Amino acid sequence: MFSKVKLTITEYPNTFKVLTLATFIDMLGRFLLYPFFALYITTRFGVGMTQVGLLFAILSAGNIFGGLIGGALADKYGRRSLILFGLIVSGTGSILMGLVDDLNIFYILTAFLGLIGNLGGPARQAMVADLLPKDKQAEGFGILRVAFNLSATIGPIFGGFLATQSYMTLFIADAISSIITAIIVYLVIPETKPPKKDGKQEDSIMKTIVGYKEVLKDSTYILFLSVSAIMVIVYMQMNSTLSVFLYQAYDFSSQSFGLLLSMNALMVVLFQFWITKKISKYAPMKMMTFGTVFYLIGFGMYGFVSEEYLFFIAMAIITVGEMIVTPIGQSVAASFAPEDKRGRYMAMFGFSWAIPNLFGVLVAGLIMDNIGSNWVWYIAGILSLITMIGYWLLHDITKARFLKEKNSYEEDLQIITSV
Repeated sequence: MFSKVKLTITEYPNTFKVLTLATFIDMLGRFLLYPFFALYITTRFGVGMTQVGLLFAILSAGNIFGGLIGGALADKYGRRSLILFGLIVSGTGSILMGLVDDLNIFYILTAFLGLIGNLGGPARQAMVADLLPKDKQAEGFGILRVAFNLSATIGPIFGGFLATQSYMTLFIADAISSIITAIIVYLVIPETKPPKKDGKQEDSIMKTIVGYKEVLKDSTYILFLSVSAIMVIVYMQMNSTLSVFLYQAYDFSSQSFGLLLSMNALMVVLFQFWITKKISKYAPMKMMTFGTVFYLIGFGMYGFVSEEYLFFIAMAIITVGEMIVTPIGQSVAASFAPEDKRGRYMAMFGFSWAIPNLFGVLVAGLIMDNIGSNWVWYIAGILSLITMIGYWLLHDITKARFLKEKNSYEEDLQIITSV
């Protein structure tokens, strides 16, 4: 067992502290809007969940290609300019989304924002690894996760209130948060891309993009992402299908749904480090399996319960699973990435979220509109069970690799508990 030294945010570089603040501001705008996005589309355009699923698929297709290009550009040209570009585009796009009243134009705008707005996503994740030494990276991701969930605690509460007044205020607030974040990045955060070693020349942009084949050759990493993608299909229903399902089936208001998601985020803020401390000594894939058990129970409950207090209990169960799965999964993904390929590895990690969005919400919408809304949650339980089996099998596959990297990976995973 490694000895543990008390580490605090004050010991981190000032640039990382600013990045943490910028992340909080940017995500605050996102969580004002995103939990109510599906509900907005159904009410604004008078369509069902099938059309909502198609919009999510278009957005995700753009995110995939945008992330693919952005990861390569981050390794080629650096992180800062791509982050700035993505923030400005997404802020402007939020305003346009709130103004559009034609569904076909909304489709086109969604495709554009998915492609251009996600260029800076891999760059932001790579910047964390650039700024922190390896023995603090997992802890650093944990600190960013707390900032993320603080915004997720506050955002849905105010978003639910604003949604009852005017959805346009949600789009404006999201745009303002993006612009403020861009100003902070421009004024304070420098470029963090590591210089080439030993005078090695920069790869051409085409060679950088072709370099994704080296990531794809990492078969263990690809297996991990594939299993995680199944889990994401289940998890994404929380911020897409669930609001519409509860509203249509039980007249569960947008304000109540905002409180539901805020409870989720507040639990993460209060208990994340304590839970991680308890599980850090165990094999990561076993803990990923254990965490998915809570997804199976929590998401499955929505197919069987109808009382409002049980909706909150189900969300609490889901949140426990999230607090187990997310920090371990992110640390595992980060540990795979070589220094000169961080942008591309983090882009591939983003694909395990973006690719399920291509069809996950669309299929859920088709099920809700044509078979029965409860079946979304029955299937979520089945997929959770499949994910559990996948993570359990990955334990044997990854065990040798994790043992080989014991002095680096295990220290990264355990150090997060000492914040």
